[in-house]
Amino acid sequence: MAGEPQADCLFCKIVSGEVPATVVRETETTVAFRDINPQAPTHVLVIPKVHYPDAATLAAAEPNIAADILREAAEVAATDKVDGSGFRIVFNTGAGAGQTVFHTHAHVLGGRGLEWPPG
Repeated sequence: MAGEPQADCLFCKIVSGEVPATVVRETETTVAFRDINPQAPTHVLVIPKVHYPDAATLAAAEPNIAADILREAAEVAATDKVDGSGFRIVFNTGAGAGQTVFHTHAHVLGGRGLEWPPG
């Protein structure tokens, strides 16, 4: 069921503490942790504690939590001191866009030049 933890979801397991992660921030609705394969000096994932497969589904079902993710992404950037130089927030939605874990997550990237368009 949408919003409920999924037994086979890596990020649900991180939320529950079953799988360890380097958590940098946590709120009532979100968890932010360092990516295990960073693509920039700052590469943090911000996820909702509720399970939705992608950003579009989360935004339609629980727009307040989608807003919480964006707010926390900005806090991560400030904590890592990349807010002044610039940072990127990326939501990959669907396998064709590069999504590999089907639990909504935002990538917060910064600390190096981020060219456009991305690869």
